[in-house]
Amino acid sequence: MTPELTVLALAGILQALQFTATSVRANLELPAGKLMGPRDPQRLGQPLLEQVSPKTGRLFRALNNHFEGLILFTLAVVVVTLADRTTGFSAICAWTYLTARIFYVPAYYFGWTPWRSIIWMVGFLATNFMLLSVFIV
Repeated sequence: MTPELTVLALAGILQALQFTATSVRANLELPAGKLMGPRDPQRLGQPLLEQVSPKTGRLFRALNNHFEGLILFTLAVVVVTLADRTTGFSAICAWTYLTARIFYVPAYYFGWTPWRSIIWMVGFLATNFMLLSVFIV
């Protein structure tokens, strides 16, 4: 397995861990059954993010951000793998993405400004550089 695919698998595990942490926090804060129902707007009264603490809301937003970032990262991994363009550079980009995503969660949770945005940009750039690397011979 290529390093890029290994990192993709680890990024999936990170996503599962983020989902678990977010779910546990939300279930501890909200009344029983609130998250188990259909989440119809009429039943909830207001959006879930408005019903949880600010830090749990940050966990929700960090999780959603990872879903968004993982789409582009997965695309980059698939392209470099199928094009047989995996290199040391693409592996460094992949590991940089994962490292940034790991640091992004506490940066968002604790409100580290401007570090959260800088960490996000590192992961975003690493993903794009990995994608662009397929065009460099």
